[in-house]
Amino acid sequence: MPIPSPCSLSHPIASFPISTFHSHRPHRFSKRNSTWIRGKGRIYVKSSNSEAKSDETKQKSTSSSENNDTSSGNTSSFLSFLCPLLKVFSGGDPSQQRNHALEVATSSLASVARLPWGSRVSSGSIDSQDVSPNPPLRLQLFEFEACPFCRRVREALTELDLSVEVYPCPKGSVRHREMVRRSGGKEMFPFLIDPNTDTLMYESGDIVKYLFNQYGNGRGPSTGLLESTLFTGWMPTLLRAGRGMSLWDKASTDPPPKMLELFSYENNPYSRLVREALCELELPYVLHNIGEGSTRTRSLLNASGSNKVPFLVDPNTGVHLGDYEKILAYLFKTYSSAASA
Repeated sequence: MPIPSPCSLSHPIASFPISTFHSHRPHRFSKRNSTWIRGKGRIYVKSSNSEAKSDETKQKSTSSSENNDTSSGNTSSFLSFLCPLLKVFSGGDPSQQRNHALEVATSSLASVARLPWGSRVSSGSIDSQDVSPNPPLRLQLFEFEACPFCRRVREALTELDLSVEVYPCPKGSVRHREMVRRSGGKEMFPFLIDPNTDTLMYESGDIVKYLFNQYGNGRGPSTGLLESTLFTGWMPTLLRAGRGMSLWDKASTDPPPKMLELFSYENNPYSRLVREALCELELPYVLHNIGEGSTRTRSLLNASGSNKVPFLVDPNTGVHLGDYEKILAYLFKTYSSAASA
């Protein structure tokens, strides 16, 4: 008998709550160096110094970079330059047989580069190990695995022991990048939607501070979490040769009816390999962060019989998998364009 899914997913993909797009109450978050931007019923935060930032704030869509605006060259991102360069070293088709020893080695080195961030729950984030810190409505994060600024937000989510709906936005995205443009007004990542406070936000630093202010129980980001991105945040992207950056050309164009679920924590080397695949397939999923000290350990034990991650639940097929190699093989086989034909 298959193990029941650890949580029920009753809402379809991309069915954002109406409150996400219309603000009816004051925002609880304010920032001295930020400006609230309103437009067509939407609200998001833009840092006053955002135009002075380089890589993160300059990310934009391919279509925008191809227009006739003479300033487009100044706003193209460093990741856009790295993308084709790193693909040369990424090993080609991600669905083909891999050198798993090399994969684990490079992912493990990436984890070492980001220690200690994204491995454990921040002490003081919750009052009791029996009480979940999650808000009534799940946060929604639009990002892509190889982005160092998106990684900063995922590390914060692990420290706060928060579950989140992840909508991967790889280069060549056929769904989620357009959703970001429509809801936020521009294509930049990471992009957070918090339906609990009617908040839409760009800028990873602002997002991290907001998350700790809103859900940190009085705690701030761990020492170095924000500052370290500029020094070691790029290491996982380089060591993994840009995996989790571009859409696989054989990925199915039709999203599954229900979101997949992944038990993971940000700095686990095996979980990273699975998140890369989910991004390359543009598969939305519920990310259950389960770092050291997580309140979710018991749920994982009940679902898998083990406390090891990654652990994948696919409610569309009833599949439950806990071995990263089997998960990768399953994802590329099940969600390829050939399988959906």
